[in-house]
Formats: sequence, structure tokens, C-alpha cells
Amino acid sequence: QVQLVESGGGLVQAGGSLRLSCAASGRGSSSYFMGWFRQAPGKEREFVAHIRWSGGTYYADSVKGRFTISRDNAKNTVYLQMNSLKPEDTAVYYCAIFGSGNYYSVRSYTNWGQGTQVTVSS
Repeated sequence: QVQLVESGGGLVQAGGSLRLSCAASGRGSSSYFMGWFRQAPGKEREFVAHIRWSGGTYYADSVKGRFTISRDNAKNTVYLQMNSLKPEDTAVYYCAIFGSGNYYSVRSYTNWGQGTQVTVSS
């Protein structure tokens, strides 16, 4: 069983930056396709970004050009660099392992981390 642990969240002013990390432990974890999702209070969990083992990436329109997903397979870690943050980016951010289906669907992912809170003040 692969375990995921997110870190790097915090409080930042609008326009600022944060880098989230998702460390995976367990056999074969460096070969997984991975995703980042977020969930704001009272809202459904939504897709943010996806990365393939080869490094191919996909982004939600709301974060395209501001967020960058990357991975270090040697460290079994996936990152989410978030720049030009906006108050509407405030949410708990989760990383997850892609199973099958559409890369932007919550149901396509299996293992999930516990989440890390990102709060952007105006």
C-alpha cells in the first residue's frame, strides 16, 4: 500500500507563492501517474493538475499559467508550485495516485493523502 503525505501549505497573501510537496512511500511509487486536487469549504473536490510518469502535464483552466506540477522520481515526490495566488485558491490541497479513467475526475484516483491547507488572504 502506497502512502502519500502532503506538506508545504500555509497562509500567504494574494500574489504570493507556495510550493506543495507530496511524498510517496511504497513499492513502485515513482512510476505512478499523480494528481493534485483541492477542496474549499462547502464545495466539491476539484481537479488542479495531473502529471504522467514521463512528465506530461495537464491543468485546470483556473490554474493554468500560475501553477506548475512536477516530479522527482528519485525522491518519489510530486510538487505543485503555486504562483500569483488568489483568495479563491484557498482550499485543502490533496495529492492522489491515478488509477484509470479521466485524469480530471476524482473517481479516477485511488490512494489519497491527508491534505494540506492553503489559505490566501486578500
